[in-house]
Amino acid sequence: MGRFEVCESFVSINGEGQRAGELALFIRFKGCNLECSWCDTSWANGKGAPFKVMTTENICRLADEAGVKDITLTGGEPLLQADIGELITRLITSGHEVEIETNGSVELPTDLPVRPSFTMDYKLPTSGMESKMRKENFALLEKNDTVKFVCGSQQDLERAAQMIGEYALLDKCKVYLSPVFGMIEPDEIVEFMKQRKLNGARLQLQLHKFIWEPNKRGV
Repeated sequence: MGRFEVCESFVSINGEGQRAGELALFIRFKGCNLECSWCDTSWANGKGAPFKVMTTENICRLADEAGVKDITLTGGEPLLQADIGELITRLITSGHEVEIETNGSVELPTDLPVRPSFTMDYKLPTSGMESKMRKENFALLEKNDTVKFVCGSQQDLERAAQMIGEYALLDKCKVYLSPVFGMIEPDEIVEFMKQRKLNGARLQLQLHKFIWEPNKRGV
């Protein structure tokens, strides 16, 4: 049975992604292989991050008792968890909708008996992590998946537009442009979208940072 280091679990609304505004049970796993300059969950990434060990059975029971259909597996980086495939399969076969929030540097699994939806970041220049991106993942994306470009500058926006065009992402999946909170104003992104005629792309704001204090955990 799978075992996982879980930093926190809570029910809230999805703050971003295709299910923004919908209730979800969040499971945040410990550990990440990246160190983005603007990371807002770095507290969960280091060796000293607080966690509790949960099994696949523990998490599935928690999901059933929460009475919430949507499950968001996040981190850190959930795809670094050795037994994540087992957990995804158990959750989906028990009737849950599973979304994986992944950082773009880890290969998307292709051998699962049931498929979750993926919200995959592509880290742009201001993150300091673009060199770690696995562009091969673009070929694995499907209609129910999302690529999220978190933008902190005009340079980031230019790079996002380049990647959207080069990999024809708007024909494959949903594409969101999201501002780094406090680094770039949303209206700058809207103006860029207008200038570049980015039909089909969406501006995505992090709802939880407007509803609650931006650094509040467990929401």
